[in-house]
Amino acid sequence: MSNVLLSSNPSLPTTPTQEQLSGSLTQANEQFLRFHLLPDTTALLPIHQLTEVLTIPRGQIVPIFQMPGWVMGAYNWRGEVLWMVDLGHLVGLTPWYQQAANSSAYTAIVLQAKTKSSTSTQANSEMLGLVVNRVEDIEWCNADWIQSPPSASVTPELVPFLRGYWLKNNGEMLVIVDGNAIIASMPKLSI
Repeated sequence: MSNVLLSSNPSLPTTPTQEQLSGSLTQANEQFLRFHLLPDTTALLPIHQLTEVLTIPRGQIVPIFQMPGWVMGAYNWRGEVLWMVDLGHLVGLTPWYQQAANSSAYTAIVLQAKTKSSTSTQANSEMLGLVVNRVEDIEWCNADWIQSPPSASVTPELVPFLRGYWLKNNGEMLVIVDGNAIIASMPKLSI
């Protein structure tokens, strides 16, 4: 397992039994986009925080000098500048520049978060591109099943963006990240 995911531990709570599941059908489930980061991390982002999944040909992201290493650069998305962030690098995993380049394109998730300005009571919408290794599927999860992992079991870089984890019935653990926390932590990027 990756250094981001929790190790297998029989004392950790598991997802509900079938009886518990059938009793909670009236509770609202939340949709998440399931994606993968190298070396071996499967993560989820809430669907309501996402706008689109993109395939970006290599060379289309323009590097900008004097930015943090995890900022890959800027991309022209629908006529607007979209900052692209290497999510794996941001959360302490293998950066793209250290991975074997075996594809001709990046997979990116366009993240949209509502933020409040300190001088206004209105919410603004901010966008950010997150480059990931691959997008896998949509997962449904009852928010009551999301658990808080001990901070020692994840990389320190992931902790500020971590909403929790979900332990599926098959024993698979999925890290749940919060898109609003990612956007809120970004330096004010401008060209």
